Amino acid sequence: MERKISVDLGNLILSFSDSMDLASPELTQHQQRTALIVWEICKLANLSTERLENIFTAALIHDIGAFSLEEKASLMQAENINTEEHCIRGQKLLRKTPWLRDSARIIRYHHTPIREWNQAIYVAHVFDSQILYLSDYVERQIDRNQFILYQHYNIIEKVKKLSGVEFHPQIVELFLETSDREEFWLDLISPRLYSILQAGPFREIKVNMQELMNISELFRNIIDLRSRFTSTHSSGVAAASSKLAEKFGFTQMEIDMMQIAGNLHDIGKLAIPNEILNKRSSLTRPEIEIMKSHTYYTYTIINKISGLEQIARWAAYHHEKLDGSGYPFRCRAKELSSGARIMAVADIFTALAENRPYRKGMDQKEIVRIMRQFADRSLIDSKLVRLLLFNYDEVLDHVKTQQRIARNFYENQFEIKDVQ
Repeated sequence: MERKISVDLGNLILSFSDSMDLASPELTQHQQRTALIVWEICKLANLSTERLENIFTAALIHDIGAFSLEEKASLMQAENINTEEHCIRGQKLLRKTPWLRDSARIIRYHHTPIREWNQAIYVAHVFDSQILYLSDYVERQIDRNQFILYQHYNIIEKVKKLSGVEFHPQIVELFLETSDREEFWLDLISPRLYSILQAGPFREIKVNMQELMNISELFRNIIDLRSRFTSTHSSGVAAASSKLAEKFGFTQMEIDMMQIAGNLHDIGKLAIPNEILNKRSSLTRPEIEIMKSHTYYTYTIINKISGLEQIARWAAYHHEKLDGSGYPFRCRAKELSSGARIMAVADIFTALAENRPYRKGMDQKEIVRIMRQFADRSLIDSKLVRLLLFNYDEVLDHVKTQQRIARNFYENQFEIKDVQ
């Protein structure tokens, strides 16, 4: 096992941006298209590399504060709704991560019209926020059911009419210059958009383990905040899996990787509609099949990030079973590493102990009975179950402590009072 992990920041942000728009065809690539518009405008503005990177990053995750699919969908008609809340939440989420703080400020004001600013356009965060605001607006005007070159002139005219009202005339002029090329519009709808953006304005920044941990906690918060019923689930799984990895004899590097995998193990749920995640009754058969796809998406999202292949397998295999009856990859025992087996045990243990819409969290006696039953049926690793039960109080205390920290963050920052 290597002692260091090297992850490209641009690759990381692009992959997570992709994951945030998976849940609806109406949202697919919204943030990435917005980022391309931002990039093209910024090229003409001759901004510094660092400043361009901050706006580009903000564009890729500008809707990070919209926690539900319904809220994201409503933002596509942002003229008729309150857009302020998701801007504020986005800033609160991002400012915990040091190298995202400048992007956080841009996101905070990415729906602020020029008429509401009391600062001049040459002030950096005003200028940068206006670029993102216009770019977001343009992308939202695109009719996904009509060929782009049948509608781009109408979009340009809409922007012109908002000059001096919503957008500063200088920003509008930059947009008009870049949008004069058919190439610009065809790139926006290109199936190669992800590849185009990979050549974007990211500097060669490598993140270390602590920085990667911070990023994983950021996306853990986004995942868990989608449903109040599982609002501290990922923090619990990360705690349980890292503690079990420690007891199992993993190195500190591997323990940290296990915690990151736990933070991200349900990132694929960003592709699952909220009505399924929040359903209080049993899921129907079609709903179960949709829910089962979340581990597939977890794998594809994380595995696209060079350097996180091991974490991708640990995170995504948490519903696989030793006898091959799990999903979605139907892995058997020989294909499941110790890390993947730990994650499966940690996920089951955490889920059983939590309150869910359809039941209360189980007591120790019931949890022990079910865990042993799964082990006896060769569904999960019996050695790891024994390790868990031998250290039951320590693991549970660690889980509850980490979930309490996450709960306090949600309540203090987002006034969410009905988490577990």
